[in-house]
Amino acid sequence: MKLEKAIKELLKLKIKSRDELTAVKRNLAKKFGIDILLNSEISKEYRKLVASKKIKVNPTLEKILRKRAVRTLSGIAPVAVLIKPYPCPGKCVYCPSEKGVPQSYLSNEPAVMRAIRCNYDPYKQVQLRLRALEANGHEPNKIELIVIGATWSVLPKKYKYWFIEECFRAANEYGHKKIQMSKSKCQIKSKIQNLKKILLKEQKKNEQSKYRLIGITLETRPDYINEKELWQMRELGGTRVELGVQAIDDKILALNKRGHGVAEIAKATKLLKNFGFKVTYHIMPGLPGSTPAKDFKMFSRLFSDERFQPDQIKFYPTVVTRGSLLYKWWKAGKYKPYSNEQLQNLIIKCKKIIPPYVRVIRLIRDIPKESIIAGNIITNLRQIMKDKGVKCNCIRCREVGDQPFTIKNPKLTIKKYKASGGREYFISVETRLIASRHHTSSTLYGFCRLRLGPTAIIRELHVYGELVPVGKNKKIQHAGLGKKLMKEAEKIAKRKGYKKIAIISGVGVRGYYKKLGYKLENTYMVKTLEGK
Repeated sequence: MKLEKAIKELLKLKIKSRDELTAVKRNLAKKFGIDILLNSEISKEYRKLVASKKIKVNPTLEKILRKRAVRTLSGIAPVAVLIKPYPCPGKCVYCPSEKGVPQSYLSNEPAVMRAIRCNYDPYKQVQLRLRALEANGHEPNKIELIVIGATWSVLPKKYKYWFIEECFRAANEYGHKKIQMSKSKCQIKSKIQNLKKILLKEQKKNEQSKYRLIGITLETRPDYINEKELWQMRELGGTRVELGVQAIDDKILALNKRGHGVAEIAKATKLLKNFGFKVTYHIMPGLPGSTPAKDFKMFSRLFSDERFQPDQIKFYPTVVTRGSLLYKWWKAGKYKPYSNEQLQNLIIKCKKIIPPYVRVIRLIRDIPKESIIAGNIITNLRQIMKDKGVKCNCIRCREVGDQPFTIKNPKLTIKKYKASGGREYFISVETRLIASRHHTSSTLYGFCRLRLGPTAIIRELHVYGELVPVGKNKKIQHAGLGKKLMKEAEKIAKRKGYKKIAIISGVGVRGYYKKLGYKLENTYMVKTLEGK
């Protein structure tokens, strides 16, 4: 009772900063004789009172209460879920093997710890992540589901359909039912056609659900990509694929027992792009057989050689962990990781040459410090780069985020480049960010990736800024930029002689494209380009 009274008193105040909130919480704790209020407790009561219309929406307070606001500043709420431990076909020298954990992962990594608590149950993992995001002040209505854990492509087919169906069901039922375990796993034993019907039913529901899966990411190896695999990924709702590329040098790949070469990477990349998938490369600087000079040369080649041209990059600097062959090499003096200075200088050089159509998602992997025997243990590399004044032209460094802004003379920009036998058009809305009377800088508000190859296909449409739930007030999202970008893509495709245009749509955003005249056709949203 005291807790509720304290929160209601706090919500009546006009709090304008985090410092002010901290002071108010201390005073209320003293006044009511309670522990200092948690932001999650305040957020829960705030949402309840707003829903019942007892108080008005307070955007300033929402922002102050939000923990780790960066999670939804790109316009989506990422939800990572782990598959169960399953034998991996790879025998990579750097990869740890821990019992009861998916290959290449460690039991003390945050995402793995959450999955273990849920016994790798997909339904429970999704619901608990949504609950955690809401408790921290986020509104996770637009979900990018990121499925991690070794090689997705080698999992049993029935397990894959069951796993994704349960993720959809968890999103559809969130907020309506108490968190439960997945439906009886006997579903996995049923016929694949039955599993497909159940999945389609949940996908159809998700088109109108409050919590929509607007994208699904799957991670796999380049040598397991083929047309059959990609059609299956599309049937599941996949829109982005993360490839364990590591290096684009056959000798380095062979030394590290990767099990495939550069040819397989190039082939997989081309297939993925022709199917419309967004492509993320995992890159591992510092592998045995490499040097900082070789790593930079390979990184430069990613964007000078049209066989590659990834859309996104994850830097995973090589580290030594127990349970890997690399650990034995390190103990025997056969391997020495890069020093902090070598690694930082390499990343600085790489960031300087990244094209404006590429997004750097990560600079390090989230491996706990205590598990790293040798190699990089610095977790805030991105901040260190920023403090050193490193300027990067990647998407993440230019997106609008939560900066104070004024949109002035938005400019439609088109960057063209060859990639995997096709031509890519990076269509963006960019303008000046006016942060003050004396300071302006280039800012990215939204973009569209159009690929002209065997077909005209939009591989990504993204408007940046703080996540705005469907139907809420306009900020950057829902300000008409998406329609403007789509119209330009259609115009280019028509001018180049294409009669139709397709978009690789996430299930949860099909409704948006239907309003623009697109129809569902073989898992894609398709539109006929009429007129001259």
